[in-house]
Amino acid sequence: METRRIGRLEVSLVGIGCNNFGGRIDAERSARVVHAALDEGVTFFDTADVYGGGASEEALGRALADRRDAAVVATKFGGTMPDGSSGARPDHVRSACEASLRRLGTDHIDLYQLHFPDDRTPIGDTLEALAELIDAGKVREIGCSNVSADQFDLAQRSAADRDTHGFASVQNELSLLREQPDHDELVRIMVEFETAFLPYFPLASGLLTGKYTRGERPDLSTRLGGSTRMRERWMTDENLDAAERLAASAAQHDRTLLELAFGWLAAQPCVASVIAGATSPDQVAANAAAVDWKLEADELEEIAALRPRDGRD
Repeated sequence: METRRIGRLEVSLVGIGCNNFGGRIDAERSARVVHAALDEGVTFFDTADVYGGGASEEALGRALADRRDAAVVATKFGGTMPDGSSGARPDHVRSACEASLRRLGTDHIDLYQLHFPDDRTPIGDTLEALAELIDAGKVREIGCSNVSADQFDLAQRSAADRDTHGFASVQNELSLLREQPDHDELVRIMVEFETAFLPYFPLASGLLTGKYTRGERPDLSTRLGGSTRMRERWMTDENLDAAERLAASAAQHDRTLLELAFGWLAAQPCVASVIAGATSPDQVAANAAAVDWKLEADELEEIAALRPRDGRD
């Protein structure tokens, strides 16, 4: 498995999104996914305190009990927890970190990420609290998620002004079917600050796996099958048309749509790890193998013409 950098961290090019842990799959099945990932050379695991109200972190921590040193653990803070706590105030940063450390059963978090921007709290104050956690050895690197280019730029310049740690990563949505409107500007700023990018929803909630057929309702056990909101968001005519075009293009190269989705992301600027959820060892193996396709410039140009025209939020 190829590895890339997030600051001082070395991470696998394929990561495991742990949103399903402790929820759609129980602790035992979560452990099977984690162990299969490590056996495939996948070392990067991304969770959040709000996933299952802490259940995801607990499941990941138990699964890694005997293999913690083999993993790079990322989690997030800032979303609304069952007790109503949320945000990026310094006191919440500290308490949320302690709670995540307990649930994960570890003495440090490799990548600690602000899950959502908090307009009520100056970003410099949040960064200083995160720097305290780094200095205390409880956190190795820090990142942010769901940010605009302007928000990220403000954060990095605030860190420089205060002579403190800036964000080493940005985790935003990106796939062949969707990206945020200011993605290109965000990438420009990330390059300036040597920041890693972590795309989430890389498979468009499963639409880019190739397992869904137009006109047929997805299996109820899948993310798209179990959520009307997700089906309405993803299974539009334009997205289905684009997925069919992309699948046909991949087939011309004797590849699958899944391989195209991963290979395209791996070729994007600043991408360090492609985070995809998995509910079985077989999915882990398929995802791990999907980054073997190293796309050339002419192939990327071909794909650009096949993506949906309104894929920017």
